[in-house]
Amino acid sequence: MQAFEFQFDHIGGCLLHSFPMRSKLPRLLVACAVFITLTSIAWQVAQERGWIPEQITTPVPAHGAVDQLIIRQPEATPPYDRDAFGQAWSDDVDVPGGHNGCDTRNDMLQRDLSNITFKPNTRNCVVTSGYLQDPYSGLGHQFLKGNRTSTEVQIDHVVALADAWQSGAWRWDADLRRNFANDPANLQATLAAENQNKKAKTADQWLPSDPAYACTYVQRQVDLKLHYQLSVTQEEHDAMARILNGCN
Repeated sequence: MQAFEFQFDHIGGCLLHSFPMRSKLPRLLVACAVFITLTSIAWQVAQERGWIPEQITTPVPAHGAVDQLIIRQPEATPPYDRDAFGQAWSDDVDVPGGHNGCDTRNDMLQRDLSNITFKPNTRNCVVTSGYLQDPYSGLGHQFLKGNRTSTEVQIDHVVALADAWQSGAWRWDADLRRNFANDPANLQATLAAENQNKKAKTADQWLPSDPAYACTYVQRQVDLKLHYQLSVTQEEHDAMARILNGCN
């Protein structure tokens, strides 16, 4: 499955409904074509220079609408079990980065860290060092792989697996749960303190400590829950709406 397959009222990010269609459509289509071409070139250059791993490149998804989210009522669900989402960081998944020979954690370290180095003879799969500019905290951190240091940088599930379970993932089959747990769109390298403080909390219970990232973080959650048809509580919905209403 693809990580995101949204349908919009636009072409390649050019909002058609923002323009008088009768008089400006031809010029708009030309502008959109130029936009798409330049965007494609930019992503290709980024890949070639090593800024973005080619196998897991995914453009930023379109913004979802909070009011389209499913608000759930209290219901009995089976107890959450991490094992229901498959082996942690499995490469045996049908999402970007799957079946590339590298585990998902190392894929995410390669995506989110800069100035990375690899363990020799691992086909550039095992990241041994790199610099993380943590979006959750706003802090920088030099990552070094080791028995005592590897856990200083962790991979957060933007929509936590336990939250996804309560939101509807308990009804999914094993393949979909495994894909969700390893979907790069739902993953973010962050400092251990941020990940441990968050745990399985939702937007009404926790936000990144750096307020500058709150809008992006909540929008990512909205996009993910829309795509995977996961529900929210009323409190979660209201918190998301309040936060996004204050964003540009």
